[in-house]
Parts: sequence; C-alpha cells; structure tokens
Amino acid sequence: MSDATPLDDAQLADSVLPAGGDPFDLFEEWFAAAQVGEINDPNAMALATATADAAPSVRMVLLKGHGKDENPEGMGGGGFTFFTNAESRKGGQIRANMQAALLFHWKSLRRQIRIEGPLIEVSPARADAYFHSRPYKSQVGSAASDQSRPLPERQTYLDRAQELWAAHEAEGKVPRPAHWTGFTLSPRRIEFWIDRDNRLHDRREFIRDAADAPWSDTLLYP
Repeated sequence: MSDATPLDDAQLADSVLPAGGDPFDLFEEWFAAAQVGEINDPNAMALATATADAAPSVRMVLLKGHGKDENPEGMGGGGFTFFTNAESRKGGQIRANMQAALLFHWKSLRRQIRIEGPLIEVSPARADAYFHSRPYKSQVGSAASDQSRPLPERQTYLDRAQELWAAHEAEGKVPRPAHWTGFTLSPRRIEFWIDRDNRLHDRREFIRDAADAPWSDTLLYP
C-alpha cells in the first residue's frame, strides 16, 4: 500500500499568478510584500553578467530604481536600475557585453523573480544625483576603492579613505568618480515563481521583443 500523502486542495488549485497582466505591476506587489516580510535587504538581487566570450559571473547588488516609469535614458519601457564602479570586474563585463540577468530570491516569502534583458547606462546627472544622495561615509568608501583590483594590504585602502574624508569633509560630499555610474536593465523576460510543496511550483513567464512592445505571457511547468 502506498504511503504517499494525497495532494491537498491548495496544491491542486489553479495558478495564482494572473494571466494577461503587467509584470511591472506584479513586481510592485511582490516587492512591497518583501519590504514587509523579508528580514534583510529586500532590494538585494543577484546580478549575472558575462564576458565578451560568454564566461558568466554573478554577485549580489542592490536595486536602486524600478518600475514601468523607470526610463532607461529616454528609451521608455521601464526597467531596474543599480549602480556600480564601472572599472570593477562586473563593470568590465558590462562594458564588454551589455546584457544581464537579475534574480530576486525572497526566501521568507518562498518567492523569486528572474529578469533578463539589455543594459543601458544612466546619465551622468542621474549618477551624480544618486552618488550624492548616499551618506558621506559611503561616498568616501566608494571613491577610495579600486573595486575588484588587488589590494596590497587593507591599511592602504583605509589610508586613502581617510585622506578623502579629510579633503572633502567641509563640503560634505565627495566628487563622483567618472567611472562610478549606474545601469538600467530594460527587461525582455520576467519570470515569477512561487514555491509549492512536492515541487508543484507556480511559474509564469512574461516576454516582449523590445522596450515598447506588448508583453505576452504563459505558465511554465515547474
């Protein structure tokens, strides 16, 4: 006799991910829930990039702008924005291959969102505005760092940070390094995933061909 547990009504229910909707609206709903239910950094996301010859790399960054009104430098169509040192390893990969993928994994909510598409660099004015919205100590830390490059000893970095702090403390802000910038991912594919027992997960994928194109969507097998 089988000892398998019968599937309950919740597992047998139809998808709770709406068909024909706007994925940006669904993202806003989930992101709002994550800001309440996820303990640490609900705006943390894995950013995957690749070199010009397609060698992949991934790391965590923070989402700093999003939504259908997030305008990738005049192109429209909405997007997801993050900031980084363009001379870092990830920055070099982005410059070489302006495509990326994002992953939000909200473990406390048992949800994840995957997003893929081309990257568009933000304007210098946008980069300036965000850089100077950060706490002074964060500006110093970023400007002092040759991110991803070899560091002979930690004291070298600390000394540089201290020098920058003293040089700009009276003004209360540090000039933004030209290589410190931001990128907006203009999505072509967005997938929403909800964890269900026994691998009966709920997945819906939204796809469009261009920033101004309509979305099509479908459920996916888990």
